Amino acid sequence: MRIVGLALGCGLVAGALGVYVMETRSGNETASATCPAKAALTAALDKAAAGEVAAMLPLETPFDVSAIAFKDGNGQPTSLGAMKGQALLVNLWATWCAPCRAEMPALDALEREAGDESFAVVPINVDMGDEAKPRGFYAETGLATLPFYRDETMGVFNDLKGQGVAFGLPVTMLIDKDGCARAAMNGSAEWASPDAMALIDVLKRDGA
Repeated sequence: MRIVGLALGCGLVAGALGVYVMETRSGNETASATCPAKAALTAALDKAAAGEVAAMLPLETPFDVSAIAFKDGNGQPTSLGAMKGQALLVNLWATWCAPCRAEMPALDALEREAGDESFAVVPINVDMGDEAKPRGFYAETGLATLPFYRDETMGVFNDLKGQGVAFGLPVTMLIDKDGCARAAMNGSAEWASPDAMALIDVLKRDGA
């Protein structure tokens, strides 16, 4: 079984070359005590992480992401905790990150195909400054299904960096319906693929 630990960044940051990150935290660092291991889910995710999504690795220590905060499309504060009850694919991206830009249409397609009451794609833009560039990218690329979320402080990235999950962009996590991070990857993937759908189906069936 492949389990991701602190050494994850050694070979999986191809999409993050040249990234510079300020050490600003959101103040919402997470705790792992509320997220016990789920051996069956871990094994199922590990088995399903193949082909186009083979870089998605189960976390050695799942952790609670409920307190991770950012802004919604109206500029209002929200958090991953507000989405508890749904399985989530959380993706941190920026307009200056070429692999991020490349995979956003596929994430849009994934949300269109798989998004429902039990699952959602949560793309969090981490461009610093105002929202003009990421908003413009949505318009230029025709992203019609993905919601718009934003954290211009880079605090969310640094929270996840502190958890040993984020080493560059894009970074993607799979979150169960209880608000616990269960798997993560650094780098892009082809999310509009049968491999991705199979992986998401495993996450959605957790406990079902």
